[in-house]
Amino acid sequence: MAILTTILSVSAISGVLALVIILAEHFLNNYGECEININNGQKVLKVEGGSTLLNSLAAQKIFIPSACGGKATCGLCKVIVKSGAGPLLPTEEPYLNAQQRQQGYRMACQVKVKGNLEIEVPDELFNIREFSTTIESITQWTHDIKGLRLKLPPGETITFKAGQYVNFYSKPYAKVKESVFRAYSISSAPSDNQAIELIIRLVPEGLCSTYVHTMLKEGDPVTISGPYGEFRLHGENRNLIMIAGGSGLAPIRSLVLDILEKELDLDMTFFFGAVTKRDLFDLDELYDLQARYPNFHFVPALSKPLPEDNWEGEVGLITDVVGRHIGSGEGKEAYLCGSPGMINACIQVLTKNGVTEDRIYYDKFA
Repeated sequence: MAILTTILSVSAISGVLALVIILAEHFLNNYGECEININNGQKVLKVEGGSTLLNSLAAQKIFIPSACGGKATCGLCKVIVKSGAGPLLPTEEPYLNAQQRQQGYRMACQVKVKGNLEIEVPDELFNIREFSTTIESITQWTHDIKGLRLKLPPGETITFKAGQYVNFYSKPYAKVKESVFRAYSISSAPSDNQAIELIIRLVPEGLCSTYVHTMLKEGDPVTISGPYGEFRLHGENRNLIMIAGGSGLAPIRSLVLDILEKELDLDMTFFFGAVTKRDLFDLDELYDLQARYPNFHFVPALSKPLPEDNWEGEVGLITDVVGRHIGSGEGKEAYLCGSPGMINACIQVLTKNGVTEDRIYYDKFA
């Protein structure tokens, strides 16, 4: 009897505590309607408090660049917050240097809207749009990389610069109860403005890439927003070094196609790295471009080719291959896309060979 009484008492106490927590969350996190004043009154938004600044703005169709879906890993969603944000959070500190902190920059994915806010954003962000698209085709490039072609509705077009990216929004599936978004570089040419093409690698436990690889079908509707990013052709030097690995091909392919279509007087050498032959893709197109255009040179390389690959091309880490080929970096600029580790290694090789860091361009997606 005593044991039963104890159990009932503990259960009652647990129930009361749970009720207290629920009520506390309701009242403490109920911030009501808040005002976001953008660029000294250029736009004034009324939003429901409690969400992040990134999501609150997106709900009003103002899209701040973000590659990680608001996980505080990409560092792209910086905005100036003039008032109302509270103290800087530890999750923001790695992405803000001393000058940015002095200027009031904050990470929009980490700032919670708990009251009225005054912020500043670049005017060009107002031109970023949301698009409703349809999956026109899906290509299985490798065992873990798919190519998507997303068609816009009849009469609609998208304007972007080669090298830019879009945010791709998944739908709830399996145990994922809400839509998530991730950034993917556009792999098609800007002239193809009634559709875009993406190259998406399956990331282990990646919410968005798993959706693409396991759930998405041709004919499915997909929402995207964009374009975003400052990765684009600078062309201040005639000789371009391009380096990519895996799905990092996407923005490089867009740049190459754009340069060739416009007949720009630029000489390109594209180094494309993979582990084994099964990890390389789109080779037919790239070899065809090399055959048709004397200013495009293609150098694929495998770091660990298998005997059955019968590989006769370059062997080694892509950084080693680049180091063997580029010679002097004078008069050259470089465009990179890949993992942060690959990009850091490439920067070391390029600077060692005389390509200064101000002539090396990349988007480092974590």
